[in-house]
Order: sequence, then C-alpha cells, then structure tokens
Amino acid sequence: METTSVLKFQRISSRKAVDIARAIQGKPVDQALKLTHFSNRKAAALFEKALKSAVANAEHNEGADVEALYVKRAAAEQGPTMRRGFYGARGMFKPIAKRTSHIRIVLSDDPK
Repeated sequence: METTSVLKFQRISSRKAVDIARAIQGKPVDQALKLTHFSNRKAAALFEKALKSAVANAEHNEGADVEALYVKRAAAEQGPTMRRGFYGARGMFKPIAKRTSHIRIVLSDDPK
C-alpha cells in the first residue's frame, strides 16, 4: 500500500530542499516527523506539512496503521520559475529567478 502527498508551487528552491528529503527518506514516519519538527530549515517545515498530510491520507483513505508506515520516497522537484528583476547602474536590467518547487512524499507500509 502506498500513499502520496504533494505540496505544489512552494517558494523555495529545490536545491535547498533536497537535503531534508534525503534525510527523511527510508525512515519511519514518527522519526521523520521528529527530524522535520526540530530542524531550523524552511524546507523542514514544508516537508513536515506534506508528511502530516500523507499520514492523514493513509489513515483516512487506506485505513493504514500509522506506526507501520515508512517514508518510501521524499523529493523536492523543480517547479516553475518566476522571472523578476530590477534596474541597476547605467539602466542595465538585473534579472532575478524566483524558483519554486513541488514537494512530494510517498508513504508505504513496506520498509524497503
């Protein structure tokens, strides 16, 4: 049994969020929740939100036992980029790329 949760269009670069995804992947749900709750990173709060949503989905839709769930896959995929900018010295345009990401969590009752 697998359950998925996706947070789309989050205002964080996927490069900044991927380290939290690697940290919680393969861990039991309670350990992953502790790891995300006590981390100071912005991405940790987003992953905690997605993880709680995935647990609620598994409990409500599948009737799964929460203690038996593992994080099978955690990923921060690249979303669309907002193009912004400002005018610098001598009227030259300085572009800024405001990146977004899609945070995806897949829970499973199989620890592999």
